[in-house]
Amino acid sequence: MKLYEMTTHYRQLLDMAEELDPEVFQDTLEAIEEEIEDKAENVAKLIRTLDSDIEVIKAEEKRLADRRKALENKIVSVKTYLQEQMEIAGIDKVKRPTLTISIQNNPPSVSVLDESLIPSNFIIPQPGKISKKDILAALKEGQFIPGAEIIQSKGVRIR
Repeated sequence: MKLYEMTTHYRQLLDMAEELDPEVFQDTLEAIEEEIEDKAENVAKLIRTLDSDIEVIKAEEKRLADRRKALENKIVSVKTYLQEQMEIAGIDKVKRPTLTISIQNNPPSVSVLDESLIPSNFIIPQPGKISKKDILAALKEGQFIPGAEIIQSKGVRIR
């Protein structure tokens, strides 16, 4: 039986409490409670398993990202080495049947030497960011913050 079916039966039983013999009612109630607790335990175990799977996946994502970054850095290093050696040898182009290697100018770019000297029309305005942490602290201290309120939700904790 599914957990939601058990809880429905439990609610129905509570609604019929006055109509049933007290001993039958208590025995049935305890049986359903135990089934619900067993099912809840199994659901909690599933959640823990999924949590551990998530941690393994996160670790693998980090490992792969680190590996990708190391390979990207190696490419930069090897390209720099190749360019330096070709420049030392005075070779601008190497043409082979499967590939061509050439040293060429990159597109122009900007180097900002002092940000404080840049005119404001070149500054991109950034939207303000709300600090929910500071708002919560102020509300807890009793301050009134227009457009904000403290909410208290519930959640399942598995220990």
